[in-house]
Parts: sequence; structure tokens; C-alpha cells
Amino acid sequence: MGKRWLPLESNPEVLNDFAAKLGMAVDKFKFCDVFGLDPELLAMVPQPVLAVLLLFPVTDAAERAKDEEEAAASAAGGRPAGPKDLFFMKQTIGNACGTIGLLHAVGNVQDAVSLAEGSFLEDFYRQTAALNPTERGKFLEDPPSDGPDIDAAHEAAANEGATKPPRLDEVVQLHFVALVAAHEQLWELDGRKSGPVSHGPSSRHTLLQDCVPVVHKFMANAGGDINFNLIALANADNPFA
Repeated sequence: MGKRWLPLESNPEVLNDFAAKLGMAVDKFKFCDVFGLDPELLAMVPQPVLAVLLLFPVTDAAERAKDEEEAAASAAGGRPAGPKDLFFMKQTIGNACGTIGLLHAVGNVQDAVSLAEGSFLEDFYRQTAALNPTERGKFLEDPPSDGPDIDAAHEAAANEGATKPPRLDEVVQLHFVALVAAHEQLWELDGRKSGPVSHGPSSRHTLLQDCVPVVHKFMANAGGDINFNLIALANADNPFA
């Protein structure tokens, strides 16, 4: 990857401000913390949950598991593209996984959220609707002259966190993926992978609970590193957001 951004902090306030500046209304649905995987902690998150962002450590063990999974998919003839209307894009910008995760989350719930006309999000999804995942990634990295540009908004969001962002050239060993329910399936959307990954049946009413075994799988592949975080795009009636 040539172009690099400062990474986003896994922080609901940062994501909500970023999403609002990109054109998503946060009065009905907004990002909030998921404090744990126990049933009583999941119950604290207002329903419905539209999407989940998972931040996990990029360890040697996790990378081996990803590479083995990708190799198995390739040996089986390639990873299925998923439903035609499932929004998926490749990551071609270094440290852009937080923004890619947000775009994956919002892009697959456009029927439920409100996007301002003429905003970055409305323009981006409209102009990339007919593109393939790689072309969408390149569009984000190098938009056409009449296309929406996100660079300044991303840099501002990356500097809004509670912690000082790392140097632009610093290697960040954390990665965001989005988990969404579409066509009665739970989909993992990771711009570093060759395509969407199905994790079995799901719906917006059960998405948060259905994510638990997926998160446990990521934890098992992390080689003992416990630096994980979950954020839900959920009903805005949330006293913990």
C-alpha cells in the first residue's frame, strides 16, 4: 500500500462525529461501546443493532490464520462474492481499516440510516455502486476530479481521539472489520480479504448475539493477545454511548 492515513481510534464519539461529518444522521442510530460478550452486557446495547465493528490485534498467529483461510478459499475456487447488493470494498490505503469498517457498516444499512443529499457518503455509495471491490478501494484512494474526497475528514477524525495518534509511518498492529446481517446471513467484511466471509444465519434482531462466536474465533486465533474492542451501530436510545 502506497498511501497511508493516521489510524482511527476505536472510540464511539470519534466514529459518531466522523459519520455525521460524512453525512449520516446520528439521531436514530449511532455507534456505542459493547462492554463484553456476556449476555447481561450484550443486553445493555439497544436493539436493533445494524452493524458491529471489531478491532483485533494483528499478531503473527492471527496473520497465519488469515493466510490459511484465504489459501483454503483460493483452493476451493475462490471466495464467493456474496449477494449482489452486499457492499464490499478492498482496502488499498494503509491504516484506513477504521474508515473502511465504517463504510462497510453504513453501506449495508442504507435502508435504515439517513444520509444527507450531496454528502460524502451519499456521493460515494452512488458513484461506486457499479464498481467492483478493488475499483471501490481505488476510488477512495484516488477519487476522480468530480468525486467525493475523504482525506481531510479522516485526518481530522484521527486526531480527535483520547490518545495521541501514532506517527504516519508507524506500523499499527490493530485492524478493524465490520460484521453485518444481510440476506439472513452474518457477513464479515474485511478489506484485506479477497471477499466477504459468511458466518452462518443471522438477522438484525440477532446480529449482536450472532457475533459472539465470531469474536471468540478471532480471539482464539490471536495467540493470547486480548487487545480487542467491539463497537455497535445501534439504536441511538443508548445511555452508555
